[in-house]
Amino acid sequence: MSISLFGRSFLTLLDYSPQEIEYLLKLSMKCKTEAKKGKKFRRFDGKTLALLFEKRSTRTRCAFETAFGEEGGHPVFLSSLDIHLGVKEALEDTARVLGRMFSAIQFRGFKQETAEILAKYSQVPVYNGLTDIDHPTQALADLLTLQENFGALKGRTLCYVGDGRNNVARALMIICAKLGTNFTIITPPQLNAEGELLQKCNALAKTSGAVITVTPDLGAVKGADALYTDVWTSMGEEDQKAERVRLLSPYQVNQKLMDMTGNSCAIFLHCLPAVKGEEVTSDVIDGPQSRAWDQAENRKHTIKAVMLATLIK
Repeated sequence: MSISLFGRSFLTLLDYSPQEIEYLLKLSMKCKTEAKKGKKFRRFDGKTLALLFEKRSTRTRCAFETAFGEEGGHPVFLSSLDIHLGVKEALEDTARVLGRMFSAIQFRGFKQETAEILAKYSQVPVYNGLTDIDHPTQALADLLTLQENFGALKGRTLCYVGDGRNNVARALMIICAKLGTNFTIITPPQLNAEGELLQKCNALAKTSGAVITVTPDLGAVKGADALYTDVWTSMGEEDQKAERVRLLSPYQVNQKLMDMTGNSCAIFLHCLPAVKGEEVTSDVIDGPQSRAWDQAENRKHTIKAVMLATLIK
């Protein structure tokens, strides 16, 4: 089956079929292999990318800028202090203007609705670099990392330990449900995954064969191929830090929890940045089971793949 994603936005993996996601993973691996061999191309020559950032970033910004620039494209960084992003000027008007000046737009910020409005009114591909409820480019890099370590994704088990409502957990649940990867969220009941999305993912999982589980029981890590965690306090929720620490301290990923998997080949994943000593201990994230640094690198290759697929015919 021939797959064309030309002109598509990348706002959520809910918009992409399992076959399309698998295509992006295959293209990501091709991009990584090309990079390792030192191959150079100018596939974005003459193209421009607007990088809109309401939230700070290390990996997302660096991945988009280097992936686009190394291919001959011209990325332009624009923070909310640089342009009228929904302030003074209507967001729809900003989108219309950017769509006439840029080949594509990346948005990293608070509301998913902002990314959707940018896509609707700009009429160019818009890439979701993170919103409060989704992080599709991260999930794509995570599953590429899992694939590199274990091969076929179908039937593997990924356990996310921590805040079950956060954007990374949500994006992982979507992609795992689509690809047939078992996904377990281990979280206190107060931070359970959002019900509507859970229902959607369970419906997808019936088709793919994945098993989606949400539980407070740390014993659910048994048999897992990978344990994944994220910071306990997401950007914009700093005022809730004390309560998060209270709720999530029992859910720290440490060597004892890694050993509870009973799987000597189990790996550790983290989207970064990490607060060592809180959600994960230093000996785990800096240890031999950690693949956090591979994940970080894979952000670049997967983001390049998304842009190649949507910008080049």
